[in-house]
Amino acid sequence: MASRTNPFTFLQQVRSEVAKVTWPTRRETLISTVMVFVMVAFAAAFLFVADQLIAFVIGYIMSAGR
Repeated sequence: MASRTNPFTFLQQVRSEVAKVTWPTRRETLISTVMVFVMVAFAAAFLFVADQLIAFVIGYIMSAGR
């Protein structure tokens, strides 16, 4: 079982670990955010087209039996 840590010591350790983190710049964050939105738009467009194509094919198959 792990030993219990004093809350004050824990907070000191957390602060020292957070200080080691390399935070992205404002520009890097903006570029990453824009890229995420662009990729989401491409994925949405692709899935929309794929869904419409599959619906058309299934509709064609279902109406062919009539």
